[in-house]
Formats: sequence, C-alpha cells, structure tokens
Amino acid sequence: QVQVVESGGGLVQPGGSLRLSCAASGISFSIATMGWYRQAPGKQRELVATITSSGTTNYADSVKGRFTIPRDSAWNTVYLQMNSLKPEDTAVYYCNVRTKDLRSYWGKGTLVTVSS
Repeated sequence: QVQVVESGGGLVQPGGSLRLSCAASGISFSIATMGWYRQAPGKQRELVATITSSGTTNYADSVKGRFTIPRDSAWNTVYLQMNSLKPEDTAVYYCNVRTKDLRSYWGKGTLVTVSS
C-alpha cells in the first residue's frame, strides 16, 4: 500500500523556521522526483521545491534563498527546511512523489501558519 505522509507543520512567527518531513513507502517503482507543493486559501496549488533522484533541485522564485529540500540517503524521505518565513508562506503543504513510470502520489498535507 502506497503511503506518502507529511509532518512538521504548525504555527510559527514571521522570520522563524520550520522543517517539514515527507516519508514515502509502498512504492514499487523507482522514484524519479519528490517535491513540495502548497495551497493557500482561495489560491491554486503551486510548486514550492522539487528534487530528482540525481539530486537536481528546483525552487519557486518566491522561496529561493529561504527554503531548501534535503533528502535522506535512502531516497524515501525528503524534507523542506523553511527559513525566514513570511505570512504569505501560510498554506497547506503537500508532498508529491513521482515514479519513473510516471505515476504520481500525493500526501494529505500539513498546515503551516506564519503569524504573530
């Protein structure tokens, strides 16, 4: 059974940091890309950051220099290290896993609220 589980969301003050985790299991095909997306109230889901199996990363312009997407050596867990958080980073953050046979799996999301 495929599982993609996010954790680490919560309430943080502007300027603070938060680290999200995404653990994938039960995926029988090789993982090509893991990434983070977010959806703020009333807005469409947008890409935040992705990392490929070869380690190539891609970031949304709005988070460059503030967020990073490290992964573990087993290539089944990725993180989203978020620094210098802004109120506009408030959203539900979703993890996405894409396999080399073009399947896509989503987690249920974790809420990040940036507020004083």
